[in-house]
Amino acid sequence: MIHPALQPIRLGSHELTNRLVVAPMTRVSASPDGVPTVDMADYYAEFSEGGFGLVVTEGVYPDTVYSQGYFNQPGLATAEQVEGWRAVTARVHAAGRPVVAQLMHAGALSQGSAYGTARVGPSAVVPLGEMMPEYGGSGPWTAPRELTVAEIDEIVDGFVAAARNAQAAGFDGIEIHAANGYLLDQFVTVYTNRRTDSYGGPVANRIRLTAEVAAAIKTAVPEDFLVGVRLSQTKVNDVEYRWPGGARDGEVIFAALADAGASYLHIASEGRNWLDTARLDGGLTITGLARRIGGLPVIANGGMHNLAQAEQVLADGHADLLSIGHAALANPDLPNRWAKDAEPADFDRAMLQPSVTLANARAWRQAAGHELA
Repeated sequence: MIHPALQPIRLGSHELTNRLVVAPMTRVSASPDGVPTVDMADYYAEFSEGGFGLVVTEGVYPDTVYSQGYFNQPGLATAEQVEGWRAVTARVHAAGRPVVAQLMHAGALSQGSAYGTARVGPSAVVPLGEMMPEYGGSGPWTAPRELTVAEIDEIVDGFVAAARNAQAAGFDGIEIHAANGYLLDQFVTVYTNRRTDSYGGPVANRIRLTAEVAAAIKTAVPEDFLVGVRLSQTKVNDVEYRWPGGARDGEVIFAALADAGASYLHIASEGRNWLDTARLDGGLTITGLARRIGGLPVIANGGMHNLAQAEQVLADGHADLLSIGHAALANPDLPNRWAKDAEPADFDRAMLQPSVTLANARAWRQAAGHELA
Protein backbone atom coordinates (compact mmCIF):
# COMPACT_ATOMS: atom_id res chain seq x y z
CA MET A 1 0.00 0.00 0.00
CA ILE A 2 1.32 3.42 -0.95
CA HIS A 3 2.40 5.62 1.95
CA PRO A 4 0.03 8.62 2.31
CA ALA A 5 2.98 11.01 1.95
CA LEU A 6 3.45 9.73 -1.60
CA GLN A 7 -0.11 10.49 -2.64
CA PRO A 8 -0.68 13.53 -4.89
CA ILE A 9 -2.23 16.75 -3.64
CA ARG A 10 -3.33 20.04 -5.14
CA LEU A 11 -1.68 23.21 -3.80
CA GLY A 12 -3.15 26.30 -5.40
CA SER A 13 -3.00 25.72 -9.13
CA HIS A 14 -0.26 23.09 -8.80
CA GLU A 15 -0.81 19.35 -8.83
CA LEU A 16 1.98 18.03 -6.61
CA THR A 17 3.09 14.47 -7.24
CA ASN A 18 3.39 13.85 -3.49
CA ARG A 19 3.09 15.60 -0.12
CA LEU A 20 6.82 15.82 0.63
CA VAL A 21 8.32 19.31 0.73
CA VAL A 22 11.97 20.35 0.99
CA ALA A 23 12.16 22.45 4.16
CA PRO A 24 13.97 25.80 3.90
CA MET A 25 17.53 25.37 5.20
CA THR A 26 20.12 28.13 5.58
CA ARG A 27 23.15 27.29 3.42
CA VAL A 28 24.88 30.72 3.04
CA SER A 29 26.49 29.59 -0.21
CA ALA A 30 25.64 32.54 -2.47
CA SER A 31 28.23 35.03 -3.70
CA PRO A 32 29.13 37.92 -1.36
CA ASP A 33 26.61 40.14 -3.18
CA GLY A 34 23.80 37.62 -2.71
CA VAL A 35 23.74 36.12 -6.20
CA PRO A 36 22.91 32.37 -6.41
CA THR A 37 25.72 30.18 -7.74
CA VAL A 38 25.96 27.18 -10.04
CA ASP A 39 26.42 24.97 -6.97
CA MET A 40 23.12 26.27 -5.63
CA ALA A 41 21.36 25.34 -8.88
CA ASP A 42 22.81 21.83 -8.56
CA TYR A 43 21.79 21.66 -4.90
CA TYR A 44 18.13 22.51 -5.51
CA ALA A 45 17.95 20.41 -8.68
CA GLU A 46 18.87 17.30 -6.71
CA PHE A 47 15.74 17.64 -4.59
CA SER A 48 13.46 18.01 -7.59
CA GLU A 49 15.14 15.14 -9.43
CA GLY A 50 14.92 13.11 -6.21
CA GLY A 51 11.14 13.27 -6.24
CA PHE A 52 10.13 15.98 -3.74
CA GLY A 53 6.71 17.38 -4.62
CA LEU A 54 7.63 20.96 -3.72
CA VAL A 55 10.94 22.74 -3.14
CA VAL A 56 11.16 25.69 -0.74
CA THR A 57 14.41 27.66 -0.80
CA GLU A 58 16.51 28.84 2.10
CA GLY A 59 15.62 32.25 3.52
CA VAL A 60 16.20 34.99 0.91
CA TYR A 61 16.56 38.62 1.96
CA PRO A 62 14.04 40.96 0.31
CA ASP A 63 15.77 44.36 0.43
CA THR A 64 19.17 46.04 0.67
CA VAL A 65 18.42 48.03 3.81
CA TYR A 66 18.18 45.96 7.01
CA SER A 67 16.84 42.54 6.00
CA GLN A 68 19.98 40.46 5.31
CA GLY A 69 20.71 38.00 8.10
CA TYR A 70 24.00 36.37 7.12
CA PHE A 71 26.98 36.93 4.89
CA ASN A 72 26.65 34.95 1.63
CA GLN A 73 22.90 34.69 2.07
CA PRO A 74 21.07 34.95 -1.28
CA GLY A 75 18.81 37.90 -2.00
CA LEU A 76 15.93 38.84 -4.29
CA ALA A 77 16.53 42.57 -4.23
CA THR A 78 18.78 43.27 -7.25
CA ALA A 79 18.70 42.51 -10.96
CA GLU A 80 21.82 40.34 -10.61
CA GLN A 81 20.19 38.28 -7.88
CA VAL A 82 17.05 37.78 -9.98
CA GLU A 83 19.16 36.60 -12.91
CA GLY A 84 21.05 34.17 -10.69
CA TRP A 85 17.81 32.63 -9.42
CA ARG A 86 16.58 32.07 -12.99
CA ALA A 87 19.19 29.34 -13.40
CA VAL A 88 18.00 27.70 -10.17
CA THR A 89 14.30 27.73 -11.00
CA ALA A 90 15.00 26.42 -14.50
CA ARG A 91 16.84 23.42 -13.07
CA VAL A 92 14.03 22.63 -10.61
CA HIS A 93 11.36 23.03 -13.28
CA ALA A 94 13.28 20.72 -15.62
CA ALA A 95 12.31 17.89 -13.27
CA GLY A 96 8.69 19.01 -13.28
CA ARG A 97 8.53 20.40 -9.73
CA PRO A 98 7.34 23.80 -8.48
CA VAL A 99 9.71 25.91 -6.40
CA VAL A 100 8.92 28.62 -3.84
CA ALA A 101 11.29 31.35 -2.58
CA GLN A 102 11.21 31.95 1.16
CA LEU A 103 11.40 35.69 1.87
CA MET A 104 13.14 36.39 5.17
CA HIS A 105 13.80 39.65 7.00
CA ALA A 106 16.22 38.93 9.86
CA GLY A 107 15.44 42.04 11.89
CA ALA A 108 17.18 41.98 15.28
CA LEU A 109 18.81 38.62 14.45
CA SER A 110 20.88 39.98 11.57
CA GLN A 111 24.52 38.99 12.06
CA GLY A 112 26.09 39.84 8.73
CA SER A 113 25.14 42.06 5.81
CA ALA A 114 26.78 43.47 2.71
CA TYR A 115 24.73 46.64 3.24
CA GLY A 116 25.71 47.66 6.75
CA THR A 117 25.56 46.43 10.33
CA ALA A 118 22.44 48.17 11.67
CA ARG A 119 19.77 45.97 13.25
CA VAL A 120 16.10 46.85 13.57
CA GLY A 121 13.19 45.29 15.40
CA PRO A 122 9.72 45.97 16.73
CA SER A 123 11.30 47.24 19.98
CA ALA A 124 14.79 47.95 21.28
CA VAL A 125 15.08 44.61 23.07
CA VAL A 126 18.33 42.62 23.18
CA PRO A 127 17.72 39.15 21.66
CA LEU A 128 18.21 36.11 23.86
CA GLY A 129 21.36 34.01 23.56
CA GLU A 130 24.33 34.68 21.32
CA MET A 131 24.97 34.89 17.60
CA MET A 132 25.37 31.64 15.67
CA PRO A 133 28.98 30.77 14.81
CA GLU A 134 27.92 28.27 12.14
CA TYR A 135 26.61 31.25 10.17
CA GLY A 136 29.54 33.56 10.81
CA GLY A 137 28.44 35.25 14.03
CA SER A 138 30.06 35.45 17.43
CA GLY A 139 29.40 37.03 20.81
CA PRO A 140 26.25 38.45 22.38
CA TRP A 141 23.54 40.27 20.46
CA THR A 142 23.08 44.01 20.78
CA ALA A 143 19.77 45.81 20.99
CA PRO A 144 18.15 46.68 17.66
CA ARG A 145 16.73 50.09 16.87
CA GLU A 146 12.94 50.27 17.15
CA LEU A 147 11.26 50.63 13.77
CA THR A 148 9.09 53.64 13.01
CA VAL A 149 5.70 53.17 11.38
CA ALA A 150 7.07 54.72 8.17
CA GLU A 151 9.90 52.15 8.16
CA ILE A 152 7.38 49.35 8.70
CA ASP A 153 5.58 50.53 5.56
CA GLU A 154 8.91 50.41 3.70
CA ILE A 155 9.47 46.84 4.90
CA VAL A 156 6.09 45.82 3.49
CA ASP A 157 7.04 47.47 0.19
CA GLY A 158 10.33 45.54 0.21
CA PHE A 159 8.54 42.22 0.60
CA VAL A 160 6.22 43.13 -2.29
CA ALA A 161 9.13 44.09 -4.54
CA ALA A 162 10.92 40.84 -3.69
CA ALA A 163 7.79 38.82 -4.49
CA ARG A 164 7.59 40.48 -7.88
CA ASN A 165 11.29 39.73 -8.38
CA ALA A 166 10.62 36.10 -7.45
CA GLN A 167 7.97 35.91 -10.14
CA ALA A 168 10.41 37.43 -12.65
CA ALA A 169 13.02 34.85 -11.62
CA GLY A 170 10.67 31.99 -12.45
CA PHE A 171 9.45 31.01 -8.99
CA ASP A 172 5.98 29.54 -8.59
CA GLY A 173 5.39 31.43 -5.37
CA ILE A 174 6.91 32.82 -2.21
CA GLU A 175 6.82 31.85 1.44
CA ILE A 176 6.78 34.68 3.99
CA HIS A 177 9.15 33.76 6.82
CA ALA A 178 7.29 34.72 9.99
CA ALA A 179 8.94 32.05 12.13
CA ASN A 180 12.02 31.10 14.13
CA GLY A 181 12.66 34.46 15.78
CA TYR A 182 13.23 36.61 12.69
CA LEU A 183 11.62 40.01 12.17
CA LEU A 184 7.98 39.11 11.59
CA ASP A 185 8.12 36.61 14.44
CA GLN A 186 9.73 39.29 16.62
CA PHE A 187 6.50 41.26 16.16
CA VAL A 188 4.42 38.23 17.17
CA THR A 189 6.52 37.42 20.25
CA VAL A 190 5.47 39.16 23.44
CA TYR A 191 8.92 39.79 24.94
CA THR A 192 10.47 41.25 21.77
CA ASN A 193 7.45 43.41 20.94
CA ARG A 194 6.80 46.09 23.55
CA ARG A 195 5.10 48.51 21.21
CA THR A 196 2.03 50.45 22.27
CA ASP A 197 0.78 51.32 18.78
CA SER A 198 -1.35 49.20 16.40
CA TYR A 199 1.51 46.71 15.97
CA GLY A 200 1.87 45.89 19.68
CA GLY A 201 -0.18 44.62 22.58
CA PRO A 202 -2.84 41.98 21.85
CA VAL A 203 -2.04 39.14 19.47
CA ALA A 204 -4.33 40.62 16.79
CA ASN A 205 -1.97 43.61 16.67
CA ARG A 206 1.20 41.54 16.85
CA ILE A 207 0.24 39.44 13.79
CA ARG A 208 -0.82 42.59 11.90
CA LEU A 209 2.48 43.13 10.08
CA THR A 210 2.66 39.56 8.75
CA ALA A 211 -0.95 39.80 7.55
CA GLU A 212 -0.23 43.15 5.89
CA VAL A 213 2.76 41.66 4.07
CA ALA A 214 0.68 38.71 2.84
CA ALA A 215 -2.23 40.91 1.71
CA ALA A 216 0.05 43.38 -0.07
CA ILE A 217 1.86 40.60 -1.94
CA LYS A 218 -1.42 38.94 -2.95
CA THR A 219 -2.55 42.14 -4.67
CA ALA A 220 0.78 42.49 -6.49
CA VAL A 221 1.20 39.01 -8.02
CA PRO A 222 -0.91 36.82 -10.32
CA GLU A 223 -3.76 34.88 -8.72
CA ASP A 224 -2.06 31.51 -9.26
CA PHE A 225 1.20 32.65 -7.59
CA LEU A 226 1.55 30.90 -4.22
CA VAL A 227 1.84 33.10 -1.13
CA GLY A 228 2.60 30.86 1.84
CA VAL A 229 3.41 31.85 5.42
CA ARG A 230 5.79 30.01 7.74
CA LEU A 231 5.09 30.27 11.46
CA SER A 232 6.56 28.78 14.61
CA GLN A 233 6.41 29.08 18.35
CA THR A 234 10.07 28.10 18.89
CA LYS A 235 12.99 30.20 17.66
CA VAL A 236 16.63 29.77 16.70
CA ASN A 237 17.54 31.53 19.95
CA ASP A 238 14.67 30.24 22.13
CA VAL A 239 13.46 26.67 21.60
CA GLU A 240 11.24 26.80 24.70
CA TYR A 241 8.97 29.69 23.71
CA ARG A 242 5.26 29.02 23.22
CA TRP A 243 2.47 31.43 22.36
CA PRO A 244 1.25 32.60 25.78
CA GLY A 245 -2.40 32.35 24.74
CA GLY A 246 -1.96 28.84 23.36
CA ALA A 247 -4.82 27.82 21.07
CA ARG A 248 -6.54 31.18 21.53
CA ASP A 249 -3.52 32.96 20.07
CA GLY A 250 -3.40 30.40 17.26
CA GLU A 251 -7.02 31.04 16.35
CA VAL A 252 -6.37 34.77 15.96
CA ILE A 253 -3.12 34.26 14.03
CA PHE A 254 -4.45 31.66 11.60
CA ALA A 255 -7.68 33.56 10.92
CA ALA A 256 -5.77 36.78 10.21
CA LEU A 257 -3.51 35.09 7.67
CA ALA A 258 -6.40 33.31 5.96
CA ASP A 259 -8.24 36.63 5.71
CA ALA A 260 -5.08 38.17 4.20
CA GLY A 261 -5.22 35.63 1.36
CA ALA A 262 -2.43 33.21 2.27
CA SER A 263 -2.22 30.13 0.04
CA TYR A 264 -0.92 27.81 2.75
CA LEU A 265 0.54 27.76 6.27
CA HIS A 266 3.86 26.09 7.11
CA ILE A 267 4.37 25.35 10.80
CA ALA A 268 8.05 25.01 11.74
CA SER A 269 9.59 23.18 14.70
CA GLU A 270 13.09 24.76 14.73
CA GLY A 271 15.08 21.53 14.79
CA ARG A 272 12.73 19.80 17.24
CA ASN A 273 10.25 17.01 16.70
CA TRP A 274 6.69 17.91 15.75
CA LEU A 275 5.54 15.90 18.77
CA ASP A 276 7.42 18.31 21.06
CA THR A 277 6.23 21.57 19.52
CA ALA A 278 2.77 20.87 18.09
CA ARG A 279 0.85 19.84 21.20
CA LEU A 280 -1.68 22.27 22.63
CA ASP A 281 -4.03 21.94 25.59
CA GLY A 282 -7.07 19.72 25.18
CA GLY A 283 -5.45 17.30 22.74
CA LEU A 284 -5.17 19.85 19.93
CA THR A 285 -2.12 20.27 17.75
CA ILE A 286 -1.01 23.60 16.34
CA THR A 287 -1.04 22.18 12.81
CA GLY A 288 -4.52 20.70 13.22
CA LEU A 289 -5.77 23.99 14.61
CA ALA A 290 -4.25 25.83 11.65
CA ARG A 291 -6.15 23.54 9.25
CA ARG A 292 -9.44 24.05 11.07
CA ILE A 293 -9.25 27.81 11.63
CA GLY A 294 -7.48 28.88 8.46
CA GLY A 295 -9.14 26.43 6.09
CA LEU A 296 -5.84 26.35 4.20
CA PRO A 297 -3.41 23.55 3.31
CA VAL A 298 -0.95 23.10 6.20
CA ILE A 299 2.65 21.88 6.03
CA ALA A 300 3.94 20.18 9.19
CA ASN A 301 7.62 20.13 10.06
CA GLY A 302 9.80 18.24 12.55
CA GLY A 303 10.75 14.58 12.36
CA MET A 304 8.67 13.90 9.26
CA HIS A 305 11.31 11.57 7.85
CA ASN A 306 9.94 9.01 10.32
CA LEU A 307 7.54 6.91 8.25
CA ALA A 308 5.21 6.10 11.14
CA GLN A 309 4.98 9.70 12.34
CA ALA A 310 4.49 10.99 8.80
CA GLU A 311 1.60 8.58 8.31
CA GLN A 312 0.02 9.55 11.63
CA VAL A 313 0.20 13.29 10.92
CA LEU A 314 -1.50 12.89 7.55
CA ALA A 315 -3.97 10.14 8.43
CA ASP A 316 -5.18 11.85 11.61
CA GLY A 317 -5.74 15.18 9.87
CA HIS A 318 -2.97 17.16 11.56
CA ALA A 319 -1.55 18.44 8.25
CA ASP A 320 -1.76 18.10 4.48
CA LEU A 321 1.93 18.13 3.57
CA LEU A 322 5.22 17.37 5.33
CA SER A 323 8.46 19.34 5.12
CA ILE A 324 11.76 17.57 5.65
CA GLY A 325 15.13 19.14 6.43
CA HIS A 326 17.99 17.07 7.83
CA ALA A 327 16.89 13.82 6.19
CA ALA A 328 16.60 15.66 2.87
CA LEU A 329 20.20 16.84 3.14
CA ALA A 330 21.30 13.23 3.54
CA ASN A 331 18.73 11.98 1.02
CA PRO A 332 17.78 14.51 -1.66
CA ASP A 333 16.05 11.53 -3.28
CA LEU A 334 14.05 10.56 -0.18
CA PRO A 335 10.67 10.36 -1.98
CA ASN A 336 12.18 8.04 -4.59
CA ARG A 337 13.67 5.91 -1.81
CA TRP A 338 10.33 5.65 -0.02
CA ALA A 339 8.62 4.67 -3.26
CA LYS A 340 11.15 1.87 -3.78
CA ASP A 341 11.34 0.82 -0.10
CA ALA A 342 15.06 1.66 -0.30
CA GLU A 343 16.99 2.28 2.91
CA PRO A 344 17.73 5.99 3.44
CA ALA A 345 21.19 7.25 4.32
CA ASP A 346 21.75 8.33 7.91
CA PHE A 347 22.05 12.03 8.61
CA ASP A 348 25.50 13.29 9.59
CA ARG A 349 25.49 16.57 11.54
CA ALA A 350 28.54 17.66 9.56
CA MET A 351 26.16 18.14 6.64
CA LEU A 352 24.55 21.07 8.47
CA GLN A 353 27.71 23.10 8.09
CA PRO A 354 27.40 25.59 5.24
CA SER A 355 30.95 24.68 4.23
CA VAL A 356 29.65 21.26 3.20
CA THR A 357 29.14 21.85 -0.50
CA LEU A 358 27.13 19.72 -2.91
CA ALA A 359 30.32 17.92 -3.91
CA ASN A 360 31.13 17.22 -0.25
CA ALA A 361 27.65 15.81 0.28
CA ARG A 362 27.95 13.55 -2.75
CA ALA A 363 31.31 12.28 -1.54
CA TRP A 364 29.86 11.62 1.91
CA ARG A 365 26.98 9.59 0.46
CA GLN A 366 29.32 7.61 -1.77
CA ALA A 367 31.61 6.81 1.18
CA ALA A 368 28.59 5.60 3.13
CA GLY A 369 27.50 3.43 0.22
CA HIS A 370 24.37 5.45 -0.57
CA GLU A 371 24.01 6.55 -4.17
CA LEU A 372 20.92 8.50 -5.20
CA ALA A 373 17.94 6.25 -5.85
